[in-house]
Amino acid sequence: MEKIIFRKFQIESKTFWMMFFGLGFFILVGYLCSHYMETEGHYVTGMNNQIVWGLPHIFAVLLIVIASGVLNIASISSVFDKKLYKPLAPLSALLAMAFLISGLAILVLDLGRPDRLIVAMTTYNFKSIFAWNIFLYSGFAGILAIYIWTMLDRNVKKFSRPAGVFAFTWRIVLTTGTGSIFGFLISREAYGTAILAPLFIIMSLLYGTVVYFLIVKAINYFQKTLFSEEILQNLRKLTLLFLFANLYFLILYHVTNLYISKHLDFEKFILLDGGIYTIAFWVGQVVIGLLLPLFILFRDENKSESSLMSATLLILVGSFLAMYVIIIAGQAYPLKIFTNYEILESSFYDNVIHTYIPTIWELGLGLGGVALSLIIVLIGIANLDFLPTIIKSPEAKKVAESDS
Repeated sequence: MEKIIFRKFQIESKTFWMMFFGLGFFILVGYLCSHYMETEGHYVTGMNNQIVWGLPHIFAVLLIVIASGVLNIASISSVFDKKLYKPLAPLSALLAMAFLISGLAILVLDLGRPDRLIVAMTTYNFKSIFAWNIFLYSGFAGILAIYIWTMLDRNVKKFSRPAGVFAFTWRIVLTTGTGSIFGFLISREAYGTAILAPLFIIMSLLYGTVVYFLIVKAINYFQKTLFSEEILQNLRKLTLLFLFANLYFLILYHVTNLYISKHLDFEKFILLDGGIYTIAFWVGQVVIGLLLPLFILFRDENKSESSLMSATLLILVGSFLAMYVIIIAGQAYPLKIFTNYEILESSFYDNVIHTYIPTIWELGLGLGGVALSLIIVLIGIANLDFLPTIIKSPEAKKVAESDS
């Protein structure tokens, strides 16, 4: 007889506090870096008047995209009624909440004047996608809280599926809004195309799936939780599917830009002669993030866990470089203020490829945000029953229930 019960994260007190204070140290470093940038001014960063979104935005946007995608498991169980994933759904929703909070925290602290957020929350310009995102992000956090409640409290369990369907719909809209931040910027040749919205959705599905796998593997190192061979192979299939979809939409995005006359020069820049940005695109986003994982997963006939682990680590590295290409390279290419004219010299760096070298302060803020997401997960699984465990006998079941 087997029964699945949910338990707290059971770990030695010493190990827990080492992890807690270790993550807390990075959070403190992130806060101090943010405080230094705010008090001294953003001149201490690598950002400038040309590249106004730097390394913190790479971390922030990536974490928000992961927050949407890591809800995959819960969405599959609730929306598509796949019973295999139902025990894994509560942890999926917790991860989504953690990554969303950390991504938004980085954005707020990178504003330079975090108190100005009050203006953005009280004065709305609905022609701006940023105004929409105020509602999308805060709404997603509230929906996730309700969704988690319906999954953990038996008294409201019957509302779990409607909450899951609503959360799934909202996350699709949210990721569309995140992609549209760039897609609606028609002044930038790298952006200004609706293809960016579905591209971001596919990226979120891929990155969220691999991050969920890595975190569950990390939890399993300390405490055995539900992670059967069937679940492993299903995650492998999902990863392959999302890799192909990501590659397809990436090709479609660049083919679309090649078709649009005003984007042609940018495509030459990013694909051929963009220097470090071209290298980051081909080596980082394409080879490391997509082609190598596909090769590893297809080459492994035994479908081993180690090959999936290698592929997911490569995808994680590629995800960061993909955001670097989208955010930094998109700003590095010069704005064309005067169309059909060539500006030979300007004190404002017109018609010049801009350089960006991030500083330690930006890196510290980004790592602090990642640590914040992990410490939220750690606190959540240590205090609430998020982790599914298989109990194989009545005696073991009684012991587990008494522990809980």
